[in-house]
Amino acid sequence: MLEGSLELELNKSKLTLIKKSMLGAIIPVFAMAFLLALLFQYYGGFSFKDNLTNAIPFCVISSAIAISSVRNLSATDKEYIIYESSFSDIVGVIFFNFIALNTNFNILSFAHFGLQILSIAVISFVATIGLSLLLSKIEHNIKFVPIILLVILIYAFSHEYDLPALLFIMLFGLFLGNLDEMKRFKWLEIFKPQELNKEVHKFKELTIEASFLLRSLFFLLFGFLIETKEILNHETFIWSIVIVGLIFLFRAIQLLLSKLPMMPLLFIAPRGLVTILLFLSIPSGQQILLVNKSLIIQVILLTALIMMIGLMLTKEEVKMTEAPPEILSDQSN
Repeated sequence: MLEGSLELELNKSKLTLIKKSMLGAIIPVFAMAFLLALLFQYYGGFSFKDNLTNAIPFCVISSAIAISSVRNLSATDKEYIIYESSFSDIVGVIFFNFIALNTNFNILSFAHFGLQILSIAVISFVATIGLSLLLSKIEHNIKFVPIILLVILIYAFSHEYDLPALLFIMLFGLFLGNLDEMKRFKWLEIFKPQELNKEVHKFKELTIEASFLLRSLFFLLFGFLIETKEILNHETFIWSIVIVGLIFLFRAIQLLLSKLPMMPLLFIAPRGLVTILLFLSIPSGQQILLVNKSLIIQVILLTALIMMIGLMLTKEEVKMTEAPPEILSDQSN
C-alpha cells in the first residue's frame, strides 16, 4: 500500500477518479459480505454475526497483488486500481474488526468506532509530519531504513490497539508523493520541499524494491505451505466457484454503474494477503465449518488465475488494435 500511495497524485482532476474508486471499494465489500453471510446462514445455520465475520475476508481485494499486476496498464486504469484496492483493504480491515471485536452493536459501539477513526487520523497527521521532518533533516548516509522501521513501529502500535493502521500507511504515502501539490501551504517550507522531493524519490525506489522482496517471500512461503489435497478438496470447490462468481458479478455491476471500461478492470479483483490475514484473525469462537483453509486457498488461486488470463487476453487485444493497418489486413487474409 505504501508503494502504491507514493505513486498517486492528488489534485482536482483526480476527484472523480477517487470518488469512483472509493465507491467501487466500499459498496462491493458491504454488499457481498452481507449476501455471502446470508448464504452461509441458510446452508450452515450459524449465527449471522459469525457468518458475516467469516464472509468479509472474501470481499477484500488484495492490493499487494493488484497493484503489482497493473504496471503495464494505462495511467488511468492503474490509478483506479491503486485507489480501489487500497480503499478495499482499509474498508475491509475496519469492517472486519468492527464486526469481530464487538459483541453488541449499539450507540456505544458506534461511538467507540468513531473514536478509533478519529484517533488514527490524529496519529496519522502527527506521525506523517514527524517522519517527513526526519526524512528532510537526517544527513547521515543511512536514513531510509530508520524511517521504514518507524513506519512499521507506528503501524504495529496502531494495530495493537485495534486502530485502522492501513489508513496511516496510505496517508503517509499520499503526503510524501504529493509535496508538489502542497506548495501553496507556507508551513511546508520547514521540510525544504525541493530537497525533500529528491529524498522521496530515493525512498520510493527503496520501497518498491522492499515491497517486491516481501511479496516474493510471502508467495514463496504461501506456495510452499499449500498441499495438493487442499487445492483439490471437492467439498469446498462448489463454494469457491460460488464465491468467485459473486466476486466478478459484483465487480461487473460496479463497473457498469461507475461507467468504467469493463476490460481489463473486470479481471482485476484478486484475493490474497489480506484475505489470509483476516481469515487467521477470526476468533476461535466465531469460526464456522463452511469456511476453512481449503476454501481460502481455492478462492485466492481462482481469482489470481482469472486475473492472469484476463490480463494476457486484453494485452493481446491491445496489441492487435495498435498494430498498423497493413499488418491487420495481412492477418485477416
